[in-house]
Amino acid sequence: MTTTDERELLPTASAARTRAAVRELARPHRRTIAGGFLALIGATAVGLLTAPVLGHIVDLVAKGRPASALTTPVVWLAVIAVVQGVATAYGLGLVARAGEGMLATLRERFVERALRLPLERVELAGSGDLTSRVTNDVSEVTTAVREAVPALARSLLAIALTLVALAFLDWRFLLVALLAVPIQAHTVRWYVRRAVPLYAAQRVAVGAQQQELLGSVGGASTVRAFRLEDEHTGRVGTRSLAAVDLALRGVRLVTRFYSRLNLAEFVGLSAVLATGFLLVRGGAVSIGTASAAALYFHNLFAPINIALGLADDAQSATAGLARLVGVADAAPLRAEEAAAGRTGPARGPVEVRGVRYSYRSGHPVLHDIDLHITEKERVALVGASGAGKTTLAKLIAGIHRPDAGTALTEGEVGLVTQEVHVFAGPLADDLRLARPDAADGELRAALARVGALDWALALPQGLDTVVGESGHRLTAAQAQQLALARLVLADPPVVVLDEATAEAGSAGARELESSASAAIEGRTALVVAHRLTQAAAADRIVVLDGGRVVETGTHDELVGAGGRYAALWRAWSDGHRS
Repeated sequence: MTTTDERELLPTASAARTRAAVRELARPHRRTIAGGFLALIGATAVGLLTAPVLGHIVDLVAKGRPASALTTPVVWLAVIAVVQGVATAYGLGLVARAGEGMLATLRERFVERALRLPLERVELAGSGDLTSRVTNDVSEVTTAVREAVPALARSLLAIALTLVALAFLDWRFLLVALLAVPIQAHTVRWYVRRAVPLYAAQRVAVGAQQQELLGSVGGASTVRAFRLEDEHTGRVGTRSLAAVDLALRGVRLVTRFYSRLNLAEFVGLSAVLATGFLLVRGGAVSIGTASAAALYFHNLFAPINIALGLADDAQSATAGLARLVGVADAAPLRAEEAAAGRTGPARGPVEVRGVRYSYRSGHPVLHDIDLHITEKERVALVGASGAGKTTLAKLIAGIHRPDAGTALTEGEVGLVTQEVHVFAGPLADDLRLARPDAADGELRAALARVGALDWALALPQGLDTVVGESGHRLTAAQAQQLALARLVLADPPVVVLDEATAEAGSAGARELESSASAAIEGRTALVVAHRLTQAAAADRIVVLDGGRVVETGTHDELVGAGGRYAALWRAWSDGHRS
C-alpha cells in the first residue's frame, strides 16, 4: 500500500491561476459587486464627516459659545450615523450576495470535478486529502467570503478616504501620518514571505493527519487483528504533532505581526499629535481642526489593523482556495487514458494477461498475473494480507490501470467493497441511485433477493424512511445488504466483491454471505474471500502469494493437493471449530 509520505496529492492551483479563477467567478456578478462597492464608498465618505463635526464642536466649546449652539452639530452627527448605517447595510448586502453566488459556483465546480476524478487518482492521494479540501478548505474560503472580504472592502475604503480627509484638513497632517506606512509595509512583506509557505504546509499536514486517522479508524479490525494498535497510534500522533507544530508556528507568527503593527500606530499618532501642537501654536489651524486630524488618524487604527490582520485570514483562505481550484481544474481521465491496459478483444467476460502493477516505482505488488474467467463463473481470490487480492480486484473493476499487461472485461463491472456508504435520504432514493426509473416493486424484489426486505419494511416509514447520518442509522450488515440490493438493480454482467462481507462480524456473516451469493447469482463474479467458506462455494479458487498466482483449482482439488490453500483451510477450520 502507498504510505502518506509517498502519496501523490491532488493538484493545487498556482497563484496566477487562483487569481484568474476568482475573476472568472466574479464576472457574472460584476454589477452587483460594483453597486455594493459604490454604496460602501458613499457610506464611508459620509462617516468621515463625523471627525470635522466633532472638531467644530471643540471649536465652539473653546470659544465659549452657548450650549444651544451645539444642537445643530449634534443633529448632524445623528443624521450621519443613520445614513452611514443604512448605506453600509445595503452595500454589505450586495457584496455578500455576490460572494455567496461565487462561492456556490466554486462548490458546484469542485463537487462536479471531484466526482469525476479517476478513482485511482483519489486513492493515490488518499481520501484524507480530498476530505480536508471538502471540509477545512471550504470552511476557510466560506469564512473569507462571508466575513473577511466585506470587512477588507470597508477597511480599504476607510483608509483611502481618511487619508484624503487628512490632506483636506492640512497637507502636513497627511505627511506625518504616512510615517507609519514604511513600518506597516515592511511588516506585511515580512509576514507574507513566512505565512504563504507556512499555511501551505499546514494544509498538507492537516490532510495527512486526516488520512492517517481515516486509515486507522477504517481499518480498526485489521489493526487489532495484527496487534498494530501502538504502531498506528504512534503514526496518528506523529501526524497530529506535525499539524499542531505548524499551527503553533502560525500563532507565534501572528503575534509578532501584530506587535509590529502596534509600533507603527505609536509612531504615526505621536507624529500627528506633535504636528497638531505645532500648527495650533503657530496659528495655522484651530484646536478643532487638530482634534479632527487626531481623530482621523486614531480612526485609522481599526481599518488598518483589520486590513493588515486580514492578511492572515487571506493567506489561509488563499491556500484553501488554491487547493479547491486545483481540484476544480483537474483534467478528467481522457478516453485514451481510461482505455489504457483495457483494450483488445477479451476471450470471455474477464481476461487478465501478464498484468504487473505497483503503487510505487520499483516496488511491484502484482507480477505477471494471468487470469481468465468464463461467463457466469464464480472465482474466489484467496491469500494472506498483502498478497495483492484487492489490487487485482480493483484492476479488473477498472479503478487501477496496470503498469504492464492488460485487464479486459466485457461490459459494465459492478464493484462492492467492505466500505459502503448509505446516502442521506429516503431508503427508496438510495436504492434508485442504481436504477433511477426502478418501480417500487422492483425495489422490493431487489431487497428480497438479498434478504433485506423484512427489515426494510419494518422501518418506521418503510422504504420512505430517511436513512444515513441525518436519519435512521443502519447496521453494518444492513448497509452491506443495501449495497448488494443496488448491485441487483444495476444488473451488471460482471461483479467484483472485495471482502464485501467483512464488516458483518461472526453473528451476521452467514446471512450476509447468503445475500452476496444471491446478488451475484447468474453473473460472472470475482470474490475476494474474507471467509474461506466463500471460497469453498466458488466454482474455482485462485490463490495469490506475494503478488503471484501460486495455485488455482476447485476447493476439493486444492485441499487434496496439500499446498498453500490446504494449509489456509486447515487453519481456518481449526479456528472455527475451537
